Amino acid sequence: MLFDNVVIKSVAHVEPPNRVTSEEVAERLAPTFKKLRVPGNPLIDLAGIMERRFWDQGMMPSDGATLAAKEALAKADIDPKQVGILINTSVSRDFLEPSTACMVHGNLRLADTCESFDVGNACLAFINGMNIAAQMLERGQIDYALIVNGENSREINEITIERLLGPKVTRNQFKREFASLTLGSGAAAMVMSRGDLEPDGHQYRGGVARAATQFNNLCRGWNHQMWTDTKSLLIEGMKLAGMTFTAARTVMGWVVQELDHVVIHQVSKAHTDNFIRAFGADPERVYRIFPFLGNIGPASIPTVMSRMVQENRVKRGDRMALMGIGSGLNCAMAEVVW
Repeated sequence: MLFDNVVIKSVAHVEPPNRVTSEEVAERLAPTFKKLRVPGNPLIDLAGIMERRFWDQGMMPSDGATLAAKEALAKADIDPKQVGILINTSVSRDFLEPSTACMVHGNLRLADTCESFDVGNACLAFINGMNIAAQMLERGQIDYALIVNGENSREINEITIERLLGPKVTRNQFKREFASLTLGSGAAAMVMSRGDLEPDGHQYRGGVARAATQFNNLCRGWNHQMWTDTKSLLIEGMKLAGMTFTAARTVMGWVVQELDHVVIHQVSKAHTDNFIRAFGADPERVYRIFPFLGNIGPASIPTVMSRMVQENRVKRGDRMALMGIGSGLNCAMAEVVW
């Protein structure tokens, strides 16, 4: 799925104010670590996560998404009434219904002609949202699209720690629930437009996607709990990523050495290092956020983009590869020419 007339007008992110270190988490779980003979601090030693951020108590996913959306709209310098569609891509949700997109739409007071809905696809949803919006922009159905995300992992972190401190906790349970401890919170948003309306925008070329849904049992999550077969998820995810990358090379003519930036959804050190080795990417071209933000789900890729732009790491004409895997399993890769 490639596009000729779609650009990114702006991208923004918001980091929550409360920092929680992995040392603090390990201190709370010290009795369990001792009981199960867990060596060191696996959050640091294995996952490479030094800390993560949490929102204040009472903060809803839509609140974070709204903050990021306001920043993205301000950077785009457009009237919010021009937005033709709002797509929320959060794993975290305010309610089962209405959609979290409705809450953000109402907070922003968007036009009544602006369609809104949620897209859920685990950590891949933001790229999915970009592609849905891009198809509408390419056909000229709308002029501007707003993609948002707000993740709030405080609750699942707290509940998981309490559960792992239980008297009947086992090593197998700890391994299955470990990934929940790597989750962080954050928010991001992006304004996309038709290229003929915004000739100075950054070209979104689109990309490719592949699925291996026979592995949908490797990660299962609820509001209060997530269990993961971490090893199998990494192995099968990398196989799917390899298949998707082969398609990207054919469809988009990718040569790794010619890509200026490789923006991947970051779960942990192991996941990031495997991506780099598998595709022969230059480690210096992979901007890492997992050490200080943890795994922030679909907010990861736009947050990396926003931070890179904010820090003047991207120059006009740079080719940026976006690579994401969502539990399920689904994988998508896309390209932005900045």
